[in-house]
Amino acid sequence: MKHQVLVVSADRSAETWGYPSGAPTGACEDMLPRHSGVQPQPSTAPYFLLMNTKIFQPGKPITVTITGPPYRGVLLEARTGKSTNALGSWQLPPPDTRFLECSGNPYGAVTHSNTNPKGSTTVYSWIPPNITSPVYFMATVAQQRAVYWVNVRSSMLIRGGPEGFFLIKNTSDGMAEEKPLLLLLMCFLILQILG
Repeated sequence: MKHQVLVVSADRSAETWGYPSGAPTGACEDMLPRHSGVQPQPSTAPYFLLMNTKIFQPGKPITVTITGPPYRGVLLEARTGKSTNALGSWQLPPPDTRFLECSGNPYGAVTHSNTNPKGSTTVYSWIPPNITSPVYFMATVAQQRAVYWVNVRSSMLIRGGPEGFFLIKNTSDGMAEEKPLLLLLMCFLILQILG
């Protein structure tokens, strides 16, 4: 009889704590942590995903930091367009995190490995694949089991062009944010006129 009570207690423990050793593979597409009986926060997330660049080059690492209050749980992926597939590969996960296989890629996502607090000193490193589409990062961030936010999204990263020349376009309206190639061309023309 004691054995049956212990088994029921162990099952209740999983319901109470959710997934303390990381998100399940089933969370890869919809980013929902599967915490029984708990819904995501409806408020705007107090977290932001910051990157060390707006431009990516295939094979060159991009660092990602989650800023905001300390957090205990995370699921972090790179995506493109409206796809729910994890993209690229993460490098060695920082302390208290681990890889999560998503989209058939054993290094496709990073999740927590325990409930130790993590913060803005936790830096993730992602390796872009050889694609031309804009990329963004998507995260689910949990302060605790019952308090979490889904769809925390970064700004877009655009693939850099040859020899560092690039043209970043806002994918929603087609307007250029930065035009270094145009600036270079203008400087050349001015030198031709003056020279």
